[in-house]
Amino acid sequence: MTQFAPRARAIALRMARHAALASVLLLAGAATAMAQTDTAVGTWKTIDDHTGQPKALVQITDDGSGQLSGKVIKGLNANDQPDRRCTACTDARKDQPILGMTIISDMKKDGDGWDHGQILDPENGKLYKCKMHLEDGGNKLVVRGYIGVALLGRSQTWVRQQ
Repeated sequence: MTQFAPRARAIALRMARHAALASVLLLAGAATAMAQTDTAVGTWKTIDDHTGQPKALVQITDDGSGQLSGKVIKGLNANDQPDRRCTACTDARKDQPILGMTIISDMKKDGDGWDHGQILDPENGKLYKCKMHLEDGGNKLVVRGYIGVALLGRSQTWVRQQ
């Protein structure tokens, strides 16, 4: 039986190394998942605040300096046409396709949320001041568009997509 002891020790040592590596990888994955919940960077399903129906997927990105922007990457309305354009827009986005359009810009970290940016409503072409914050462990993003002061506006709650 003693001839098997060194082999058994080698197998046990190899298994312990694999278990340690798996633990490290699991912890790194958990840390990455936790880090994602404190940022708005990611893909979000927008929900219409009037109808409660999904409208679009918006991808929010960081420009590298902490400033966030968001663009429409997919329409979710059954009547959405991929070539639909922002005919009501009055700036450089006038008559541009809504798909691929940047609708959130210049968002800067402000305490637990982001503020000082703008959001475009492609339905009416209006540009609003914008602020947003995370809820539900980072799975929901409350986006508020307003004119003048935040009390004069409306909010939508967007859902993070995996």
